[in-house]
Amino acid sequence: MYSMKAEEKNLILIGMPGVGKSTVGVVAAKRLGFGFTDSDLLIQDKYGKLLHELIEENGIEGFWKIENDVNAAIQKSKTVIATGGSACYGEEAMKHLGEIGVIVYLKLGYESLCERLGDLNARGVTLRPGQDLYGLLEERTPLYEKYAHITIDCEGKQLREVVHELCDAYLDYIGKTESI
Repeated sequence: MYSMKAEEKNLILIGMPGVGKSTVGVVAAKRLGFGFTDSDLLIQDKYGKLLHELIEENGIEGFWKIENDVNAAIQKSKTVIATGGSACYGEEAMKHLGEIGVIVYLKLGYESLCERLGDLNARGVTLRPGQDLYGLLEERTPLYEKYAHITIDCEGKQLREVVHELCDAYLDYIGKTESI
C-alpha cells in the first residue's frame, strides 16, 4: 500500500439507494475535474449480469461478497466513486475505500427515500425476507455513519446545493489532512 497525496484522494459516496450518489457523483466529478466510477456498473461489467440477477443467483450475502470483492479491488485516484447502497456491509472494501479516498455519506430521510424509490427489487436493493425500506434504513444508517469522514444532509436540497456542499466539504477535508 502506498501513501496517496491528499490532492489525489478519491471522493467516495455512500448512502441509501435513491439518495442520488450517481447523479451527484457525475456532477461533482465535472466540478472537481475528476473521473467518475459507479461501483454497481463495475460489478455488472465484471459479471455480465444486472444487479438483481446477481442477487437472485447468489443470495443477498453472496451478492455482498461480490460487492465487497469488487470495491476492495478499486484502484483509482482523483475519481468520484459512487458505491452501491449495500457497500457498507463489506468491511474489507470500506477499509480500502477509506484508505484511497474521503468517504462521504449522503443522508436522506425515510419519507424522501420513499418518494424517490420505485420497485426496490428492480433497483437491485438487497432486502432480507420481511424487511422493508424503513428497516433497511435503520440497519444501514449506523454503518454509513461509522465509515463516513463527512456527512452531507441532502434533505430538501437541490442537486446543485448538494454538489456545492459536497465539493466544498471534500476540498476542506483534504486541505486539513494534507498537513497531517
